[in-house]
Amino acid sequence: QVQLVESGGGSVQAGGSLRLSCVVSGYTYSRYCMGWFRQAPGKEREGVAGFYIGSGYTYYANSVKGRFTISQDNAKNTLYLQMNSLKPEDTAMYYCAADEVPCSPNRLWVGYRGQGTQVTVSS
Repeated sequence: QVQLVESGGGSVQAGGSLRLSCVVSGYTYSRYCMGWFRQAPGKEREGVAGFYIGSGYTYYANSVKGRFTISQDNAKNTLYLQMNSLKPEDTAMYYCAADEVPCSPNRLWVGYRGQGTQVTVSS
């Protein structure tokens, strides 16, 4: 059974940083997409960052390019999202997600997801 467990959310002032972590277990697919999406109250889900394993391609939403970085530690089965220069509009529930091919790194909510971690950015 696939499990994704996020951590690292919290409250921060605008301009601050947070690093989200996601421990992944039970994933046996050899080809897949992984990444993060977010959802704020009253807003649509938004793919934040993701990649198709082995492709060399990494997706970032325009709204986070240059500020967020996605990375992976295979030895720890952990996915990270480093978030710098946070803005109040980044406030949302952030979800770690994974999906098998065919998959879209910018639409991972259709696959497996964690329980989410809240990020709140105050001005």
